Amino acid sequence: MSHAKVVMYTTAVCPYCIRAKQLLAARGVTEIEEIRIDTNPEQAAVMMEKTGRRTVPQIYIGETHVGGCDDLHALDAQGGLAPLLAS
Repeated sequence: MSHAKVVMYTTAVCPYCIRAKQLLAARGVTEIEEIRIDTNPEQAAVMMEKTGRRTVPQIYIGETHVGGCDDLHALDAQGGLAPLLAS
């Protein structure tokens, strides 16, 4: 099953990033493009400009900004994650 491209702004030690990756893996996502803002500070500025948020993770599925880990879990609980991944 092919999935929409998943991009995640992360840092090395972020428990919420790990939880988000675990949920995505459980939903069949095998590839996540990670953009590390701790080792690439200019990407932190890009992330804040794009999302208006300062915290990680910030998750994009395709062109859709899902938000952070809690947003991802809420989307899954509402049944919206699978269709978004399938798009």
